[in-house]
Amino acid sequence: MPPASLSLTGNTVGAFVPAVRHRLKQLSTELQNYFGVPFSFRDGRSGELILPAEGHCYGDEDLLASISPGVVKEGTAMFVAEEAGCTLLAFPLKDEHQDLVASAPFRLANTSTAAVDFSRMAKVLSVSPRDAKRWYHRQTEWTIPALQRMSSVVLGKMSAESEIVRLTEEIDKVSDSLSSTYEEISLLYGLTQNLRISSSDAQLGDLALNWLLEVIPCRGLSILFQQPGNNRDAHNADGNPFSSQQLTAGDCPADAQMLSQLVHHLNLNQKRSAFVANQRVTERSDWPFHEIRQIIAVPLVESENIFGWLFAINHNEEKGFGTVEASLLSSVGTILGIHSGNIELYRRQSEFVTSVVHALTSAIDAKDPYTCGHSDRVARLGVRLAQELGLDNQALNLMYMAGLLHDVGKIGIDDCVLRKPGRLTDEEYEHIKLHPELGCNILAGLKQLKDVLPVVLHHHEQWDGKGYPYGLVGETIPLMARITAVADSYDAMSSDRPYRKGMPAEKVDQIFREGSGTQWDPKVVEAFFAARDDIQLIMREERAELGFDVNNWAS
Repeated sequence: MPPASLSLTGNTVGAFVPAVRHRLKQLSTELQNYFGVPFSFRDGRSGELILPAEGHCYGDEDLLASISPGVVKEGTAMFVAEEAGCTLLAFPLKDEHQDLVASAPFRLANTSTAAVDFSRMAKVLSVSPRDAKRWYHRQTEWTIPALQRMSSVVLGKMSAESEIVRLTEEIDKVSDSLSSTYEEISLLYGLTQNLRISSSDAQLGDLALNWLLEVIPCRGLSILFQQPGNNRDAHNADGNPFSSQQLTAGDCPADAQMLSQLVHHLNLNQKRSAFVANQRVTERSDWPFHEIRQIIAVPLVESENIFGWLFAINHNEEKGFGTVEASLLSSVGTILGIHSGNIELYRRQSEFVTSVVHALTSAIDAKDPYTCGHSDRVARLGVRLAQELGLDNQALNLMYMAGLLHDVGKIGIDDCVLRKPGRLTDEEYEHIKLHPELGCNILAGLKQLKDVLPVVLHHHEQWDGKGYPYGLVGETIPLMARITAVADSYDAMSSDRPYRKGMPAEKVDQIFREGSGTQWDPKVVEAFFAARDDIQLIMREERAELGFDVNNWAS
């Protein structure tokens, strides 16, 4: 994966302007939210320390300085100085003027304290053996695969953000070059106002065609969409081009097959530029498309991808098309191409969020293998309860994601407490009650997950105000947190644990009836009994990862 891009200047933190220094510190905070440890930043070419991590334990100065150029050259996350009990993670970041390397030490899992040589660890961390031991016992355990996955998704996110900046700059450039005529400005302004991710390619394309029909002197217009990345002409076994999605406006004499043949015949996907043909071309004997007497074809292009072609066909007055019409269509084609690119980028960002959520869910399951699958069941139970309560599809999607992440704070709970088979002491119970706030802190740096924070923070509140962490009462507790509380309690009571068998259904029902209006929201408990059969079916099923759009779930 290529280094993520930043907008930074200068060689040392002392030379940075305040805005750049602030951006570096923001980035440091963002990385700490992901990994739970502070990061240092170095010049990728010289290895010079630019911004040290908070605290004094950030790794061997000489070692990190020497390997920084290699990290930049490899262009991916690297583990260096791996020692029994710890490792140094370093990965590259790139700005407009210099290469940077971010690094931090991590405690490795599956290593007993007795096996750790704190003297050797101290050299890796560049601290005293005593400080190394103190550092070791304060750190959260990580596995190398978990660090690799998290590094991959973090670098992917940064690359995606850089791509957004690049696409935004392209949109600005297109806007700066718009035609000065009122009709063209009105048309292009209208299109840019509809550049919403919620608008599909076809929706914006149909709008563009109908507006263009009013300002371009042509009889018909068409858009032929093709799959991104499929820029070479593809044909069936019989030699005909594959069918593509087509939009039309006005009197368009060419269907999708003819336009696809035209793109192939003129080799337009390789030329990747506007094409204009008038009678001087179309009246030649070798012109195979007799229905087409004049034509403009412009690509819907973004970066290296061609998403399709926009065509204006046959001049109203049988005159030739000129540069004015071709320029306007090219501008519209660029906007449509960027819009298609944004939709593709949005899809990739959604995949990134999905990866983060599943990585965190896997971390929860790895932390407490006895409750493996609990988060997924709670998520699906929560969706079913939310359906019973009449929540819309957007809320159902959020409910599923919140259910998966509701216990993410248990990553920060001591294993000895989390896996204790017997009754917890008062002190241990107070410790485990920290997990809602820990989970909220873990997710706070992910803007895409901000809507799940109320569920993570408040799913242990009780209707009568005796829950935690804030003792909220009744409807002051967020609705999705109240739903999650019922789903969470049901799975906990019904599932087997190493120290007890799951409760029988009759006992669970009795507890819910007795706790309705005190521990749980009565309306959510009522929804639970209304959906009782579906809930029991959910508990019996182990499902593959369903994704975050409940409309795509099989029944």
